[in-house]
Amino acid sequence: MTRFEWSRKITIGHYIPIDSIIHRLDSSCKLLGFTVLIVAIAFCNSYFGNVLFFTFALFLFVLSRLPIRYGLSGIKPAIPFMVILAVLQLLFYGGGVTASGTVYIHYSFLLITSDSVRLVVVSAMRFVEIILVSSVLTLSTPETELMHGMERLLKPLKYIRFPVHQFSLIIMIAVRFVPTFAMEMEKLMKAQASRGAAFGTGRWWQIIRRTKDMFPLMIPLFRSAMARADDLVLAMECRCFVPGQSRTTYRRGKARSRDFSFLLIIIGFSLFALFYPFPG
Repeated sequence: MTRFEWSRKITIGHYIPIDSIIHRLDSSCKLLGFTVLIVAIAFCNSYFGNVLFFTFALFLFVLSRLPIRYGLSGIKPAIPFMVILAVLQLLFYGGGVTASGTVYIHYSFLLITSDSVRLVVVSAMRFVEIILVSSVLTLSTPETELMHGMERLLKPLKYIRFPVHQFSLIIMIAVRFVPTFAMEMEKLMKAQASRGAAFGTGRWWQIIRRTKDMFPLMIPLFRSAMARADDLVLAMECRCFVPGQSRTTYRRGKARSRDFSFLLIIIGFSLFALFYPFPG
């Protein structure tokens, strides 16, 4: 039944309480540093730069004392999407856009060049690196601290009447419910498989078949999401939550010298990997 265990494959949204350097960092500095790192990964176009980012992401797992194998398992659910994206980029990223690259295959509308191959490889590496970095952030920080960290970072937006607290709460609820929906998907798949449905029998490269298998789960999953949202609203109302009202916090975060040092290291490494003229 391991093919149905979606909750173990989703690393974003979980929290693993371990005493490590990354766990002890201030949530606002940690969130800002990881955001800078993700933005730098998204704009990196070189092979060597992405290799550095990938190595640095694994190094963050070592610093946080999180199991690297568990972090890499979070990439597996995204493989079908990455394959579809790679095929679309390889087939349709052509014409005048790739005129400067070396042409490998040119037949009718099909144009595969060195630039399109670079785009496919770099995009896949970016996707993997962003998943790993996001996993380190959520695995090493409780959801409440992430929300308070985001609220502190966005605090200047209150002067233009931006609902900072509500926005932070919405983002954290969305992140928190990722593993919850994975568990719900796992329950639905096991229930359908016990009734004779052919779930989990297709290989990972049989994307069309696996997509068709997922269609019967969309309606019950959506219904479950609406039911959980209704329960969440009732729970918040029972705790006297009023949107827009000023709220106090039991624990106030305070950045220290080690937090700023971590932030400077992240920014320095991101700028180096992004702008250094690597060969090729």
